Amino acid sequence: MIRSELVQKIADENPHLYQRDVERIISTIFDEIIEAMARGDRVELRGFGAFSVKKRDARVGRNPRTGASVSVEEKHVPFFKTGKLLRDRLNGKS
Repeated sequence: MIRSELVQKIADENPHLYQRDVERIISTIFDEIIEAMARGDRVELRGFGAFSVKKRDARVGRNPRTGASVSVEEKHVPFFKTGKLLRDRLNGKS
């Protein structure tokens, strides 16, 4: 599902909301998650999962084409851990 499909589904299920309002709500939710992660905070949505940021230390990697050593800088990457309810639903458990 892509963002526009999510907006359309929520708008269809809530006819009292304008589609532009639904778009604004979804954008606000995503923006808040992004801002929290940028601050290094963890975002937990009960039953769905938790978003967090993991730090990857600097290291020496290899260029797969040439085999030459390449220095890889330290970086922060987003990480998502599924919640128990989501995991159970995906595995056919209710």
